Amino acid sequence: MNLNNKSILITGGTGSFGRAFVDRVLTDWPNIERLVIYSRDEQKQYEMAQHYPRSKFPMIRYFIGDVRDYNRLKRALNGIDYVIHAAAMKHVHIAEYNPDECVKTNIGGAENLVQACLSNGVKKVVALSTDKAAAPINLYGATKLVSDKLFIAANNIRGWNPIIFSVVRYGNVLGSNGSVIPFFLKKRKEGVLPITNTDMTRFTITLNDGVNMVLHALEHAWGGELFVPKIPSYRIMDVAEAIGPDCEKKVIGLRPGEKIHEEMITSSDSFYTYDLGKYFSILPSQHRWDLNDYVDHFNAKKVNIDFRYNSGENVDWVSVDDLRTLIKNHIDPQFSI
Repeated sequence: MNLNNKSILITGGTGSFGRAFVDRVLTDWPNIERLVIYSRDEQKQYEMAQHYPRSKFPMIRYFIGDVRDYNRLKRALNGIDYVIHAAAMKHVHIAEYNPDECVKTNIGGAENLVQACLSNGVKKVVALSTDKAAAPINLYGATKLVSDKLFIAANNIRGWNPIIFSVVRYGNVLGSNGSVIPFFLKKRKEGVLPITNTDMTRFTITLNDGVNMVLHALEHAWGGELFVPKIPSYRIMDVAEAIGPDCEKKVIGLRPGEKIHEEMITSSDSFYTYDLGKYFSILPSQHRWDLNDYVDHFNAKKVNIDFRYNSGENVDWVSVDDLRTLIKNHIDPQFSI
């Protein structure tokens, strides 16, 4: 796809994903007309503006705003072609302790964005989901599941508006803010790595692959799909071994709302899930396009009934050596054991 001469807004644009997405867009499409960084954190916007100054990148706009504020969103979306929704309260234990704040941001903010996009002539919207939204057991996952449903259902209320809404769902982003690997890298200096459960597994994806997936949805979505990548899993004990082989591994127990394994496609989703090759696509139960046309266009193959995609049952695993290479290549070039 070609994003030159287009206008894009990214909510939560100062986060790990936002910065990676902005870097890709400015590298691959230097003639983009406008790139709006929408977030509520003025300090992060200030720091990002040092890296991407307006003097060198005149297409960038830094827009302070909260997705909870409909009027601010509506103003920011004026003249925008594409929207990437990455803003969310994402820390599981913080959401458990502050449930009303999580609901206001993750659900209320999603609904505000849907309505503001419908009112502003936006052409395409891609919302970021999480593996925790599949069969959720914590509030964060539950709010993201509702958010997913809001964006998917928005395709049914658009009337004659040609806007397309889609969702991407993937696992833990390697090295993102608040994730386990940077946490372990910091803790290994103390000689002790806290382990919540020795059997724990997680899906993992690099920031670059996460950006690729969003761009895929932006280009290929027909409306209402929830895209899921085929990505590897890691074992938490392998992460601990990769980072601190000589550290004490202290089991501290699960945190509130935490799972042993994560699931991105449940067996209940299998009735609507198709294999597209690199990705799975969970199709909406109601859609405005012909299913046979969709299957033919993408050479899509229906998954087996009762198929599920679980980090503990994955066939693709990241080894200890692979983890060390990933850390060195994507997180800390100075990393060594």
